[in-house]
Amino acid sequence: MTSREKLIEIAKLIRYWSLVSTTKAGSGHPSSSLSAADLMTCLLFGGVFRFLHDRPDHPNNDRLIFSKGHASPLYYAQWLAAGVISEDEIMTLRNFTSRLEGHPTKEFELVEAATGSLGQGLSIGVGIALNAKYVDKLPYRTYVLLGDSEMAEGSQWEALQIASHYKLGNLTGILDVNRLGQRGETMYGHNLDDYNKKISAFGWDTVIIDGHSLDEIMAAYEKAVQSTQTPVMIIAKTKKGRGISLMEDREGWHGKALKQEELDSVLGELGDIDKSVRGNIASPEDRYPVTRRAENIGAPTYEGSVATRKAYGNALKRIYPAFPEMIVLDAEVSNSTYAEIFGKEYPERFFEMYIAEQNMVGAALGFSTRGKIPFVSTFAAFLTRAYDQIRMSQYSIANIKFCGSHAGVSIGEDGASQMALEDIAMFRAVLGSVVLYPSDAISTERLVEEMARHKGLSYMRTTRKETPILYKSDDEFVIGGSRVIRHSNIDVVTVVAAGITLHEALKAYEDLKKEEIHVRVIDLYSIKPIDGISLRKAAENTGTIITVEDHFAEGGIGDAVRSSLTQYPVPIHSLAVCKMPRSGKPDELLDYEEVSKTAIIKKIRSVI
Repeated sequence: MTSREKLIEIAKLIRYWSLVSTTKAGSGHPSSSLSAADLMTCLLFGGVFRFLHDRPDHPNNDRLIFSKGHASPLYYAQWLAAGVISEDEIMTLRNFTSRLEGHPTKEFELVEAATGSLGQGLSIGVGIALNAKYVDKLPYRTYVLLGDSEMAEGSQWEALQIASHYKLGNLTGILDVNRLGQRGETMYGHNLDDYNKKISAFGWDTVIIDGHSLDEIMAAYEKAVQSTQTPVMIIAKTKKGRGISLMEDREGWHGKALKQEELDSVLGELGDIDKSVRGNIASPEDRYPVTRRAENIGAPTYEGSVATRKAYGNALKRIYPAFPEMIVLDAEVSNSTYAEIFGKEYPERFFEMYIAEQNMVGAALGFSTRGKIPFVSTFAAFLTRAYDQIRMSQYSIANIKFCGSHAGVSIGEDGASQMALEDIAMFRAVLGSVVLYPSDAISTERLVEEMARHKGLSYMRTTRKETPILYKSDDEFVIGGSRVIRHSNIDVVTVVAAGITLHEALKAYEDLKKEEIHVRVIDLYSIKPIDGISLRKAAENTGTIITVEDHFAEGGIGDAVRSSLTQYPVPIHSLAVCKMPRSGKPDELLDYEEVSKTAIIKKIRSVI
């Protein structure tokens, strides 16, 4: 354990570099960094935190999440104090070519997950702690530095309750109560008792301390590491800008760097700085999880009509032996998404996250940071409330698989609140994402397998209604592909559809065929990346394209097809949900929104 005197010197060094680097950058959050400098000094260098910084992927390393990601100057300064970052590099903070970004990202290899959108770090910590306790079964611990302002976010309380439910004694929150937010005092200011009452009511053990007393900080950490069944929240009273009178506990300094002349006038308040001092981080036990070899799996087989949502659940169960790093999470609708099929077969790999979608996605990201392959499922409409977590996961280079069921107006009588009509647009907008929309059980199973194999964010849209089997069990489906399932040399128009509307297009095809009107039908099961080659060929051969989708027009299949054909002067007509949805029979609603067989035939007649 580092001596108290050395901890004081390290804390001074960390404050120094938090100030100097932000002044050099001309921006940043030094005051937010100074308030938590003592907390992080004691954690990393007081013998509590166990981490091999030259082996950041060691499976038994403790994990640290900066939920208050704006305190990145502190984050980088602590790693300088550990000897990981040089003095020259920390002075590149926020530069375009620097890996030390304004909020932590995976550009810096010790960052567990990108943070900065407040209220997400504790959920990520939950996922990492779940992995340690229930999956890898290793003794490493997870620490999350939280800001007091972000405790107003509902996602924090979702994380608090699920951590208690799963008895995550390996999870410690460190709440930096520095009283001041961006524009003034926070909701509770320095009233630590309010935080204590609320957090303890969620089943956490709490420790209230002076966040600038090294003795109290170390005692709190020692208590936290003794916990086995109950998560611990250290509620630390701190002062924003601690150590610098110009900004200490003063409003107007959030996200504001000192000017050079201001820095020169106040640095002396820190006392003599030993720039050579470096702290040692304790090493973890050299332990590894038990791993299982991937096994060969069989092909899916189906008869009759099957809902793609059920095929999703079947696929999870079928492919798990081939992908033993899989984890499945669901938001209390697993009997509708059919994730329960997996849960019943592999209960130790299934996590019920209840109706708390934001926390579910954050926890999935935590699992992803530990090398797991999390599949996340709920009604597609309800993934919208977790979009910020989904958006942020792209910056963590996450490997998460999403499945949204009950898509479109075709769900029927449940009405508009349950209908996902924005989900394709939502996931298409995520950088590097994959968006899949299978139309039958075989393609669903094959694409779930492709999702597991793919590295990155992917989304599958599934349908409530049972649909006929279109493909053979040995048919292959690849990300970025499509299927031309009806065609001839005399096709006069191409209909591009996916999911429920593909079946409507096939009905239209059969009716028009009787009149000698020949139509090409493409199953656009991969909406992103899109099969531009097949679409261009269809455009050249038939001269006209009609897209049909059970989704709003904005950002859906029509927009995806149109974007892929911008260089080709082909007419593209889009049928999509354009009226306010309502309850009704699925067929009634497809007719009402003009995306049914009848509407497709009408549109084809009008364009030929």
